[in-house]
Amino acid sequence: MNPDLSTIPGWVFVLAAVLAVVQITLDVIALVDLYRRPTERVTLANKWIWVAIILLVNTLGAICYLAIGRRPAAVADTPAAPAASIDDVGDALYGPRPGADDR
Repeated sequence: MNPDLSTIPGWVFVLAAVLAVVQITLDVIALVDLYRRPTERVTLANKWIWVAIILLVNTLGAICYLAIGRRPAAVADTPAAPAASIDDVGDALYGPRPGADDR
């Protein structure tokens, strides 16, 4: 049983190629994010479970990881730094201007 590929419309091949690229891209993005993320910031606290879900559940596994598998970083309770003026930023980057008066 050899199907004749010439009877399949061309748009079907284009659609299959686009879906394959989307799936591979999502898998790579999810796996790279999982690799870089600390274990304490991963739901279920086990990266191997997420690797299996991402690889075995195809596109939905990567989408599930990106949607619910990541925990946000804890927000630090440090006060914000005071706003600096443009002159302060310029002095910090390039040093004080020659001939500038003391402020």
